[in-house]
Formats: sequence, C-alpha cells, structure tokens
Amino acid sequence: MLFDERPKEKREELFDRERELEEIKKAVKRPLVVLTGIRRIGKTSVLKVALKEIDRPSVIIDARGLGPNYGRREFYSLLANALKPSLPRLEGLLKSVRGIKILGLEIEIGWKGRESLSLVELFDRLNEGKMIIAVDEAQKLRGPFSIEIKNAMAHAYDYDRDLTFILTGSEVGLLHEFLGVEDESSPLYGRFIQEVVLERFTEEQSMDFLRRGFEEAGIRIEGGILEQAVKELDGIPGWLTFFGNSCLVGKPDLKSIKEKAIGLALRELRNLLAGRPKRYEYALKAIAKGRRSWSEVKGYLEEKEGYTISSSVMHNILENLEKMSLVKDYTFLDPIYKAAAELL
Repeated sequence: MLFDERPKEKREELFDRERELEEIKKAVKRPLVVLTGIRRIGKTSVLKVALKEIDRPSVIIDARGLGPNYGRREFYSLLANALKPSLPRLEGLLKSVRGIKILGLEIEIGWKGRESLSLVELFDRLNEGKMIIAVDEAQKLRGPFSIEIKNAMAHAYDYDRDLTFILTGSEVGLLHEFLGVEDESSPLYGRFIQEVVLERFTEEQSMDFLRRGFEEAGIRIEGGILEQAVKELDGIPGWLTFFGNSCLVGKPDLKSIKEKAIGLALRELRNLLAGRPKRYEYALKAIAKGRRSWSEVKGYLEEKEGYTISSSVMHNILENLEKMSLVKDYTFLDPIYKAAAELL
C-alpha cells in the first residue's frame, strides 16, 4: 500500500525508486556504501527493499536510539537486537566468537572486561558469511565510542573482502563527519565511499504517486487539492504519504493536515536541537522568517540575546545546521520544517 507510513519492504510497495535500487545493488560490490537524503525521503524503505533483493545475508542496526554520549554497552545492545532475527542463519558463525552468548533464540553480547566482544573479530567472522551490515541513521554513531567502530570498519575495509557496510543518513554533513574519509585523524581516511543520493519527487512524480495511492485505496480526490498538496509538500515522499494517509481516515482538508504535519516536524526539530544552545533555534527562526544573509541572521540572534556574537560562533552555528541537513544557503530543505521553525 503506497500510503502505508511504515517503511516498505517489497519493490511493488515502493514508488519510482528503480534507479536508486539498481545503484545500491551494484554498489554493494564495494566495501562501503552511503545512502543519503533529507528526512522523510524514503531511505529506510529503499534500503530494506534493496537488501531483500540482494542475494546476500544482511542485518540492519537502527542507530536512532543512540544518545550523543553512548558507549560500548548501548551500541552492543543495538547490535544484539540487529543480529537476533538472523540467529538461525548466523549461529554457526557467531557461536565461537568471544563475547557472544547464544541462548536459544536470544543473543547476549559482552561489553565489559575480558569477555567484551571485539568488533574486529565479529566483522572477520561475518565476512565468512558474505554479510551486509546496514546502519540506519548512521550519523548517530558520532560520539566517544565512534573511534572503536571506525577502527573496526577500517580493518574490515582492508581485510574482509566479502563484508559490505551500508550507512544511511538524514544529517548528511554529520554522517560524512563521522566517517572522516577526508580527515587525516580518522581511521577511515582516504577510503572510497560509494554514495547513493535520494532526491525528492518531481511535481509529475508527486501527482502520479498521490493518484495511484488513492486509486489503490478506491478513493477519488479532487484534482485541485492534489495539485495544491504537491505544491506545498515539495515532492517529499514522507509528507505526501502523510497527506494521503490522512485523507483516507478523514476529510481531505489540506490546511488541517499540514498543521498536523508541522506539529510533528516541530517535535522532531526540538528533539534534534535538544542539548544545543538556544542560539540554534534563533538561527533557524531567523532563516524561516526570511533572513537570507550572514549579517541578517547574526543581527537577529544579537537582537534576541542582547549580546554581540563572534564570527566564529556564528560560523559554527550555520555550518552545523547545514550538516544537519536542515538548511542550505539560508533556505530550508523542507517547507514543513520551515513552517515548524517559525513556531520555535
């Protein structure tokens, strides 16, 4: 069902991503693949469908639950959850790995002392099974434990010829910062990344998506409403799906549906900014209100705070907002997030 808001798992459930699927299927011949795109563009769906069609075993680690100061225990907990569904297939490879206990259909991973799992040893063993290790929202791996993960990935890149990593990321700049392939201090410095980028739908694709979704559900919606929805939701599949699903369970009231979407984006935005100085909110609000230059955004922040702001601090704020894939060149990448930022 096109309007199902859960990630898709079959090609027939996925709309118009044939090119990207084929790119990923070719890319997995390389050791490190990155799948990027703004939020709600459909990365998880494309990833899951691609893994279903690739004739290799795979696991998906969902990194969204990691906090900024996560450690070995938190990461190994996610790793155990990712490996659990594949235990019947992987038990033979995993049962002799130090730090791993298999108890029926459960898996426990040691994270402390002499019984702690070595990621290098795990990757070497999974290489024997020609595995694909996917990490969803991999920018969340940034943190104190990231150097150990990158060291193990660098070892796998060099020695494990049959192991592939696929990393997805909505905060594209932060994902590249985590990998550090251009950073001489990073274990992954100089490694080649095969990047697949998901773009938003064109107006024509968006209209076709909505029409097909409503036809599939046996519902007819006035063309003018669809055209307005396409214009205001800017080709982002997640928001188009949200609109379509909302119409299936209620009136096709675009204004009301958009208000709900903005409320959802506002909660997500606050979560993204949690722990950051209030200045980040002010900067986003300034851009949302039409400030289109360094001096205009800086002036807005200084007016709000009553303090002068140094150029270096201002540069870091704007650079980080771009790395988070919220804005680029003083323009929001998602119109719903723009509307949400005005409410901060």
